[in-house]
Amino acid sequence: MNVMDYRLDEIDRRIIYELMRDARNTSAPAIAEQVNVSPGTIRNRIAQLEEYDIIRNYTAEIDFEQAEGHLTNLYICNAPVSERSALAQEASAVPGVINVRQLMTGRRNLHIMAVGEDTEHLRRITRALSRLGIEIEDETLVESETHSPYSEFGPDEEISASKATDFISLTGDANVVDVTVQADAPIVGHTLEEAVQTELLDDDSLVIAIERGDRVLTPHGTTSIQPDDIVTVLSRSGETDHILEAFVADEAVSE
Repeated sequence: MNVMDYRLDEIDRRIIYELMRDARNTSAPAIAEQVNVSPGTIRNRIAQLEEYDIIRNYTAEIDFEQAEGHLTNLYICNAPVSERSALAQEASAVPGVINVRQLMTGRRNLHIMAVGEDTEHLRRITRALSRLGIEIEDETLVESETHSPYSEFGPDEEISASKATDFISLTGDANVVDVTVQADAPIVGHTLEEAVQTELLDDDSLVIAIERGDRVLTPHGTTSIQPDDIVTVLSRSGETDHILEAFVADEAVSE
C-alpha cells in the first residue's frame, strides 16, 4: 500500500511516540490510557500502521560489548549514487553487519554498523565491504548509542491529548474533523438524528465515520454516540468550534 494514502492523526502520532519510547514495555492498554481511547482502538491503529509500512519492525537495542565483549564499528562509506541502494542491500548481507543507512548525499552516503568478536573480525568485514566496491572513507569504534522518541509526536502541554482532534481543510470553507468523544460530552447517548433535532449538530455537519474499538461504523440517523468513539465529521461551513462543543466536555472546550 502507498503510505501517502494514510494520514496520521493525533492518536497515530502518540502511538508512534510511545512505541519509540519503549516498545517492549508499552502495551495497548497503557497507550489507550494516555490517549483516552479504548485498547481495541489502539490495537486497530497499530495494525493499520503496520499494514501501511509506517511501523516496519520492533528491534531490540543490544550492548554487544556488555553481552560478550564484542566490538561495534561504524563505517562511513562512499558509493556511486546510481548503485547506492544495491550496494546497501549487498552490504547488509555481509556477516557481522547489523545496520546500513543510506544518505541523500554524494559522498559519505552509506553508514554501515557492524559487530565483530575482535579487531581481526572487523578487518574481515572491512575487506568484504571493499570487495563489494564500497569505498570506506572513515571508521571508528562505537562507544554508545542513545535513542529518543520523536518529540513532535509526544504529549502536547497546550492541547489536551484526550481530545485527540485532527483537522483537514478542504476546498472552500469545508473542514473534516476527527474528535474523540469524551464521557461528559453533550452528544453522548444521543442518536445522530436526535443530535440534529436538538441542534447539537447543525445541518452543515455530517458524521461520515465512527471508529469504535476495533470497528469502523457507517453512521446512520439511529446510530448512538458513545464515549471514546472517534468520530469523523465533515463541516461544510468550516465552523468546527460548534462541532467540538458537541463531542467534548464543556470544560475542555473552555480551556
